[in-house]
Amino acid sequence: MLLRDLLNKIIWDPRENRESYEVTFVHRGVAGDIKRVSMSKIVKVERSWFTYLESGDEQLIPLHRVLSVTNRETGKILWSKS
Repeated sequence: MLLRDLLNKIIWDPRENRESYEVTFVHRGVAGDIKRVSMSKIVKVERSWFTYLESGDEQLIPLHRVLSVTNRETGKILWSKS
């Protein structure tokens, strides 16, 4: 499954709880250059990027920076960059 499709499924499928998932991505300037955000913060997913809310501002993250999508409850990695 494509990353974009997985993100959209988690966001729009009523059977999914967005709070149960997190996205890990490269984010320069933070400790270790790695950031994790809850899927509940993601506002929009487009062809090559997604945005999430942080302190009331939308942050744009290119999909090529995403390292993994994980189910927080089970620890299962649903998608990871090869």
